[in-house]
Amino acid sequence: MDRRSLMRRAGLAGVLAAGAAPAVHAQATVRWRLASSFPKSLDTLWGFSETLSRKVSEMSGGKFQISAHPAGELMPAFGVVDAVQGGSIELTHTAPYYFTGKNMAFALASGIPFGFNARQMSAWMIQGNGRKLMNEFFSAYNIISFDGSHTGTQMGGWYRKPIKSLEDLKGLKMRMGGGLVGEIMGKLGVVPQSIPGGEIYVSLEKGTLDAVEFIGPHDDLKLGFHKVAPYYYYPGWWEGDANGGVLVNTKAWAALPAEYKAMFETACGYASKEGLAKYDGLNPIALKQLVAAKAQLQAFPRPVVEAAFKIAMDVYAYLNANNPEWRKIYADMLAFQRDQILWFRFAESHYDQFMASRKL
Repeated sequence: MDRRSLMRRAGLAGVLAAGAAPAVHAQATVRWRLASSFPKSLDTLWGFSETLSRKVSEMSGGKFQISAHPAGELMPAFGVVDAVQGGSIELTHTAPYYFTGKNMAFALASGIPFGFNARQMSAWMIQGNGRKLMNEFFSAYNIISFDGSHTGTQMGGWYRKPIKSLEDLKGLKMRMGGGLVGEIMGKLGVVPQSIPGGEIYVSLEKGTLDAVEFIGPHDDLKLGFHKVAPYYYYPGWWEGDANGGVLVNTKAWAALPAEYKAMFETACGYASKEGLAKYDGLNPIALKQLVAAKAQLQAFPRPVVEAAFKIAMDVYAYLNANNPEWRKIYADMLAFQRDQILWFRFAESHYDQFMASRKL
């Protein structure tokens, strides 16, 4: 080793010994609070917040801490957007379509009836204009958004009695997720109910509800819906995918050092991929358990889905005419969806159909 190399190494050793480690370790400790809209009992949805918090801490050497709180601990599940907007917390993990009462365009950040599947939603958000357009919209609420996990295509819910025709939906008191599905189901005769995930089973058990939709087999099994309403319908045409949202206060984000911003975005991406992988891995196991417990799998009658599709298109036409924020985002989304459907119609669809017909 030559003298200059030795001197350089000695100098670096001295710097490290003095405590001047890489830039991230020189940063001040940052502490954020995350309020989730989901209870701890739902390990997939709540698990996103735990993974995000853990990964950020690991990458920052403990300098960037996010304390995650389940629904109801800091505030009600549906109070999180107001809290982020007002700056009383730094961020939330929620389903943006819970907040369509503020503006129907919130739903476009999560998923709409007859919208994208999980891969298509990711493509629109990352490769298309989805994230850019949603953040332009969210800026009016002092919010910037990041990927917050995907569910994949959901099931169509649990019913006390079979759904054989449109007549069977009339007067049905049904817990619906957020967004536009309640309005569309309402036009089919359903009486939509908005209830947080942790409170659904009790309402179903007491008879306050006749039916309930949530997500899919893994979460539904944990919540025990099959014990009260045995008819399990598919597909959940209102959620080809539900994209969770990580919504961050814009002032908190602006104050975050660049290194922490990079860590945060990386952690969101990791936790999002993990969330969808959990659903794809755990749902088949849970589905078999539900069938063994006498759940009765049923496909929605085609006339029901056709009627829902027509109503959905009418609702979107109304929103295009009356909601400029919706119109701008939806026009871009629809153009992207048309191309996605064109592509999936060939390789993806035919491959999936063939494999579904084989016995392995």
